[in-house]
Amino acid sequence: MAACVEPAAAARPAGLKRRRIAVSSSEQYEEISRLGEGAFGAVVKARHHATGRIVAIKRVAEDHGGHAALLREARFLEEASGGGANPFVVGFHGVVRSPATLDLRLVMECVGPSLHDLLRQRAPGSPPLPEATVRAAMWQLLTAAKKMHDGHIVHRDIKPQNILVGDGHSVVKLCDFGLAMSTDERPPYEAAGTLWYMAPEMLLEKPDYDERVDLWSLGCVMAELINNGRPLFQGFYDHGQLCAIFDVLGVPDDSTWQGFSSTTFATVWMPELDMHRDNYLRELFPETKLSKEGFEVLSGLLTCNPEKRLTAAAALRHPWFAKIDALELPKEELAPQIPKRRRLHAVCVA
Repeated sequence: MAACVEPAAAARPAGLKRRRIAVSSSEQYEEISRLGEGAFGAVVKARHHATGRIVAIKRVAEDHGGHAALLREARFLEEASGGGANPFVVGFHGVVRSPATLDLRLVMECVGPSLHDLLRQRAPGSPPLPEATVRAAMWQLLTAAKKMHDGHIVHRDIKPQNILVGDGHSVVKLCDFGLAMSTDERPPYEAAGTLWYMAPEMLLEKPDYDERVDLWSLGCVMAELINNGRPLFQGFYDHGQLCAIFDVLGVPDDSTWQGFSSTTFATVWMPELDMHRDNYLRELFPETKLSKEGFEVLSGLLTCNPEKRLTAAAALRHPWFAKIDALELPKEELAPQIPKRRRLHAVCVA
């Protein structure tokens, strides 16, 4: 019999509907294989006894939030996926409890490998992805983001590792809502995410950022798609990441980003650094790599001032997306699989 769990008030995501989560028994599932394990917990591939459906089941370690973190992620995933209404977000199938340990586990749609792994499995020297493929992938991801943002949900950790590829490499889906938040909760907000994909306003410790941090991350993903899996900005710490960004896009000033000159980075760090104001993004992505319209989308996403950055809705209205081809990520140029690392992904190939 299914039980119900109401997340504690401190753990319940602000802005989401107050709704009980049905909890079933993990005995309804047969574990097939272990997909990933690390500090955050573990993800396994499993089969539902009654229906034969293949799913991914995630357990969160106690020292990373345990049940409270898992229920929080379940709530965000349930809302973001919309019961299948958002086809580019991993589907939510419920929460189960192990009778033996009483551990709660998150049951999700089983999709496929991460975009990160897929890009890095390509044989060395492979040609860049066709622009039509990049466009189709970005249309799906921006569509997912728009639906999320319309529901006031911010993912905060969009990166190739948290994008799964399924259905014969024809669809991409966002996963891992462990760091998601709701903008219905009033700031201040803390910085969260993965350094190479964090937006400048978050790195500058601005406490009132919004959903546009996700659009920056999507711009980083787009650049990585074009660059065959090579991240665009690779800093080693917060200020180093800002330097990596400004080396390409040029350092802002108050005329391009009001209030920038009063940030700690501008007042403490910049006087010690040799920085420029020139934007070299087009030099890294010339027309041989990306069309004029495609570059307008990329540069609109990778705009330091969030007030001037494209929203998901505005990006989807851009002429670059006037024609969307089927997404056909290459499958024939794969090198031996590399081990998974760092954060866990709800991944498997059914």
